[in-house]
Amino acid sequence: MPFSEQSVTSRTEDTVQRKPARESGLRGKVVVITGAAAGIGRATALRFAEEGAKIAAWDVSTKSAAELEQSIAQSGGEACFQAVNVTDADEIEAATKAVAERWQRIDVLINNAGIIRDAQLVKWNGNSPKSIMSEEMWDSVINVNLKGVFLATRAVVPYMIRGGGGVILCAASVVGLLGNFGQTNYVASKAGVIGMTRTWARELGRYKIRVNAIAPGFIATEMVQAMPEKIREAMIARTPLGRVGTPEDVANAYVWLASDQASFVHGAVISVDGGVVIGT
Repeated sequence: MPFSEQSVTSRTEDTVQRKPARESGLRGKVVVITGAAAGIGRATALRFAEEGAKIAAWDVSTKSAAELEQSIAQSGGEACFQAVNVTDADEIEAATKAVAERWQRIDVLINNAGIIRDAQLVKWNGNSPKSIMSEEMWDSVINVNLKGVFLATRAVVPYMIRGGGGVILCAASVVGLLGNFGQTNYVASKAGVIGMTRTWARELGRYKIRVNAIAPGFIATEMVQAMPEKIREAMIARTPLGRVGTPEDVANAYVWLASDQASFVHGAVISVDGGVVIGT
């Protein structure tokens, strides 16, 4: 039979049409998301809802609780908002128990909650310090960004083991890989998250619990949008793709890592940064 571009195209189209769509495997899964009320956390909750997941949305702020639950439902998921301070072990244990009692299992944990309290370690002025990073600034960031991840993961893991496995995803940052001026506390917390992710991957893989981290770059959250235009322009200039990321960019990565399509990805730290790491 003579070669025909049309016949090749036709066979290719037939193959594409017959190929079934790949399912994420997230429909009906129970997903706990910390810091879910805004920014990346909110976008992540809505993306998992689109996959048909059941969302336990945790946040210290209850201001947008009703709106978030409604948005999750409209996106195709089932929602339960819980007011949780991730630095409080008792609150986390109680919230975890409530999720397990409501839905009988916990399949995915997204450790997303985080804060910043930026300052130079010592800002020098002439012969003396003009300002320093205070212990309160250090403690507050480490407590939320690092201790909170530890407490939430410790609480959820027994339920995942009893359920036969699960996925734990942690919010790191490119600054945890690179360092960043004026962010000693934040960088330390995110470097710690990367270390815990790799340690838990070694410890928990035997229980079919996959553990990975996302390291976002410059993401257009409310915090970034509130920065001076000059600083935002400098961020874009450092990003090879020439733009800041969106919360949805990070949410899409979380969904993929939690899905069956990433079933052999374990102990990884994946940068979602538009190329900042390679461009620095």
